[in-house]
Amino acid sequence: MSRIGRLPVPVPDSVQVEIKGSHVRVKGPKGELAHTFPAAMKIAYKPEEKAITVERPSDERQHRAWHGMTRALINNMVVGVSQGFEKVLEIHGVGYRAEMKGKDLVLHVGFSHPVPVSPPEGIEFEVDTKSRPMRIIVRGYDKQRVGQVAADIRKVRPPEPYKGKGIRYAGEAVRRKAGKAGKV
Repeated sequence: MSRIGRLPVPVPDSVQVEIKGSHVRVKGPKGELAHTFPAAMKIAYKPEEKAITVERPSDERQHRAWHGMTRALINNMVVGVSQGFEKVLEIHGVGYRAEMKGKDLVLHVGFSHPVPVSPPEGIEFEVDTKSRPMRIIVRGYDKQRVGQVAADIRKVRPPEPYKGKGIRYAGEAVRRKAGKAGKV
């Protein structure tokens, strides 16, 4: 049995859950998420226990794969609408910086022009200019969307291997290369 799939998903008091067959809608203080899961999975909400459970019909390979994934996605939905998610990016490099213009993020990362990034619905940016290296915080209630927006921002100027300049995730280790050796 799946170790992740068999765990019940705890539901806080501030979250409302609506299940119709394999369609799950979760609403909380941060927002609302809905997703349709594989029809084979049996999803049940137990209000007295304040928990959502996921059961699989058989031990077929596909059902085992869906079991843990379905439970993890439901957990991400519940945590997202109640607490939210965030990804932290760091900007390394002399003269590299970020700033906010309204809700948009504007990156100055060595190009001849600034690069504006508009937040999609449900995502907000924050720039911490006091920290060194400068930090960009991406917040939202949809874990997948937060991760995708953070990856798109990183893609504007990924860290390069010689000096390590660029945008990287907080705590990301960048493998450095030696560069050219001088004459002796």
